[in-house]
Amino acid sequence: MSGSSPARITAVTSGKGGVGKTFLTANLAAALTRQGARVLVLDADLGLANLDVVLNLFPKITLHEVFTGKAALQDAVLPAPGGFSVLLAGSGMVEYSRMTPQVREQLQNVVSEMAPRYDHVLLDTGAGISDVVLYTVSLASDVIVVATPEPTSMTDAYATIKVLATTQGRRDMRVLVNQARKPGEGRAVRQQLQAVVDRYVNPALDSPVRLSLLGEVPADAAVRECVLKRQLLLEAMPGAHASQAVVQAATQLMDGR
Repeated sequence: MSGSSPARITAVTSGKGGVGKTFLTANLAAALTRQGARVLVLDADLGLANLDVVLNLFPKITLHEVFTGKAALQDAVLPAPGGFSVLLAGSGMVEYSRMTPQVREQLQNVVSEMAPRYDHVLLDTGAGISDVVLYTVSLASDVIVVATPEPTSMTDAYATIKVLATTQGRRDMRVLVNQARKPGEGRAVRQQLQAVVDRYVNPALDSPVRLSLLGEVPADAAVRECVLKRQLLLEAMPGAHASQAVVQAATQLMDGR
């Protein structure tokens, strides 16, 4: 990849918490890195940051220090297990969980300053459709909506897709289905979401929203084990079914450049 082209900026978001969004983002980053990409993960869940927990990192400098002028942005970039770079939000960011003009400007500056140095920047957003989440997503060229086959997750994923379509004019979004219980369940979830979008959202739009399936990650005991041990799935159990599914999703992301 040429160093001159700016990064592909992808927001990874979800309608609700607890669907494995941060865990999948970190492992997608590791998979992209293995395929030769320079990757940065930005922890944009400013109110409830937990990327540091997933990666078992204990940062001295986070975005909190950068935003308050106590540290330079470059000093907050950390190497993560898996070979990619991370910018962690850190604790004490509760005051940034509301969108103010200042937070907006600071987030935009961080993304625009870092993007030229990487091939892929993954923005790990908060869950739901708060101002901060929607603004963070607006900084990305691509969106991945993480959902599970649970009805509440699908309802909330639909709400997110609808808001992004109507407020940001997004027409192409990817769905990554986690905790699939049987092969093909990811495809079924995408089809159900597309059917609801076709019925209730697309008739009011100038052009239709199209959802594509980025991948389905099976429910896998290896995932729970890695979460408890604070390990990357791709590092600890590369042969697990869930690992292979994440690698396939990363390959699709690479091909979509």
